Amino acid sequence: MVKKITAFILFFIIFLSVFSLKYIYSAECDNKTGNDRINCLDILVKSGEQKVNDLESEKKLLDNKAYLIELQIKETENKIESTQKEVNILETRIEGLDQSLDYLSKQLIERIVIGYKKKPLSIFSLLFDNKNANDFLNQVKYLKTARDNNQKLLYTVQETKTNYEEQKKLREEKKVELDQLEKQLFSQKSQLDYLIVQKQIILKDTQNNNVRYKQLLQQALAEYQAVQQAIATGSKIGPVKKGDPIALVGNSGYPNCSTGAHLHFEIHQNNSWVDPENYLNSKNVYDEQSGGNNNIGSGSWDWPLSDPIIVTQRYGATPWSWRYKYSGGVHTGVDMVSNGSAVIRAPSDGTLYSSSQGCGGSSNINIKYIDHGNGLISYYLHVQ
Repeated sequence: MVKKITAFILFFIIFLSVFSLKYIYSAECDNKTGNDRINCLDILVKSGEQKVNDLESEKKLLDNKAYLIELQIKETENKIESTQKEVNILETRIEGLDQSLDYLSKQLIERIVIGYKKKPLSIFSLLFDNKNANDFLNQVKYLKTARDNNQKLLYTVQETKTNYEEQKKLREEKKVELDQLEKQLFSQKSQLDYLIVQKQIILKDTQNNNVRYKQLLQQALAEYQAVQQAIATGSKIGPVKKGDPIALVGNSGYPNCSTGAHLHFEIHQNNSWVDPENYLNSKNVYDEQSGGNNNIGSGSWDWPLSDPIIVTQRYGATPWSWRYKYSGGVHTGVDMVSNGSAVIRAPSDGTLYSSSQGCGGSSNINIKYIDHGNGLISYYLHVQ
């Protein structure tokens, strides 16, 4: 019984050490505060990206990135709170100015109306209409005072109106700033969620084992080298037209360079990776990265597989692209499968080539590629 309990405790500890997502932040920036701490973490992250050579440094980098984003989230939340307070103050101020402007405008209109109702008098009429000099002087003073007061009121109305417009403009600027901050906060929280998923996947794929970690890196590198070799040694098959069948989805390269039947679709422009989604036409497909349907594609090419299509990994930084160190952590193509057909078709006209390369030891990876001219080549990996 004691042995069983001990074994269970050991298993539980191992389980936690492997699958725990708790961050282990660097303590190097703990003595700093505010922007100094953020800048310190930013430097640590950038230097850490150049020093990742094992699983522990990979996890430390992810933890520092997560810590940095958490600090940035807090900073953005504080900015949102203070900006919202400024907007509220401006709203109150504008409301007060609006009421003042309304009141002053009414006062000015009333005085103008009164002024028009009174018959304009000349100096001569004042002299003849007043019984004595004092009445005359008082009348002159009254008219001057009334005129001066009207001018002051007009100035006050104009000043209030200018202030009112300035406050409204400032409020709109603050609202735009608030909107940008909220978008920034959403992006930062998405980045943090992404890092959590990425760490979870790394721990799951490697089982928290550095040997397995390096093995996965080597497999990814072997796949990349196979593509480079295919470019140099591919056999020409001949011209193909858009829609022509060129291969079948397979799992060639397993177990060293493939984990299951799928198509890795990749495009090079002048020997550099480019996003295949910029060439494929827009299509609503199931995107496993987001866990739902997405419109993917913005080009004119047909998709190489028929509907229904499932995209298992997109181009760029993905939760699985940590292993692609040779490309700076970028998944260089689009991984997809079809529940309709295994036939791969040419998405555009070109010249078809075929290659089979060793990949990570005993396995071979089969590759087809189409030269579309002008330095544009599309690749199809893991075919049968």
